[in-house]
Amino acid sequence: MKRFLPVFAVLGAIALADNEPLGPKFQVFPPDNPWHWDVTGFKVHPDSAKFIANVGADREFHPDWGTKYGIPYAVVSGKAKKQKILEWQYGDESDRDPYPIPDNPPIEGGPDAPEDSDRHVLLIDRDNMLLYELWQVLPCEKGREKGWKAGSGAIWNLRSNDSRKEGWTSADAAGLAIFPGLVRYEEVERGVIDHAIRYTVRKSAKRYWFPATHHAGRGDDADLPPMGMRVRLKASFEPKGMGKQAKVVVAALKKHGGILADNGSDWFFTGSPDKRWDDDDLRTLSKIKGSDFEVLETVDAKGKPIYPAGMKPK
Repeated sequence: MKRFLPVFAVLGAIALADNEPLGPKFQVFPPDNPWHWDVTGFKVHPDSAKFIANVGADREFHPDWGTKYGIPYAVVSGKAKKQKILEWQYGDESDRDPYPIPDNPPIEGGPDAPEDSDRHVLLIDRDNMLLYELWQVLPCEKGREKGWKAGSGAIWNLRSNDSRKEGWTSADAAGLAIFPGLVRYEEVERGVIDHAIRYTVRKSAKRYWFPATHHAGRGDDADLPPMGMRVRLKASFEPKGMGKQAKVVVAALKKHGGILADNGSDWFFTGSPDKRWDDDDLRTLSKIKGSDFEVLETVDAKGKPIYPAGMKPK
């Protein structure tokens, strides 16, 4: 599946529907979902150094969110009007039920973003605890109908740990949900991010590791990172000189790590835009280099997932 480098600007802060406060008021996926795993006890992958070098040991961490940047989302009610997508690019791997798209949806990069950019649209049904995600959303006319077309889409039950079918994409190249991996302001404000953070690399392998179900690989090199590759910030990393907001992100990267979810720019970690972010504070995250991460051993020799100590396999 072809992916493009992301467009980072958005128009203003997060767009919301129904005047809903920022962020859902419930647990996003169950506590034992892979996004929430505590990976401090996981072993370092024997090829960790090779993977890190391939992405860039000297490249800086880039916080791809702030007052004007990131992936926005909307919270809607269960009564929000739904509409079918008129045209799909990857309809055979998409959930083709109607989506509750508002009149002016929060499109990544804004409504004027290039057609070949990601143009993600994320929608949360607060009443039914459903997450609707679409990739490359564009206005569309088909006959007399006016609506939207999309590259791909997925609908997630936020009460469940269900994943995509093996080999299926989602609105992200790895077949994962996007929203659970975003850094959101309200999390940092309360001082705890309880999940791994979504990140991208420029070039990935033609394979994937749990919890990913899909790849968008460009090569067979064994040192290329697979989709789903989980990295952890080394325990020895000291956040000296970093801002208060940045230090909350550092703590999450040490406990939950980051999960490779899409092709984009190297070491770009994703969050949601919010006018309350301190962009100068977030820029101190650039003190983190690729060499400060370690790749974790998250699947065994047969490709089966390795679970945290004490957690029973599903």
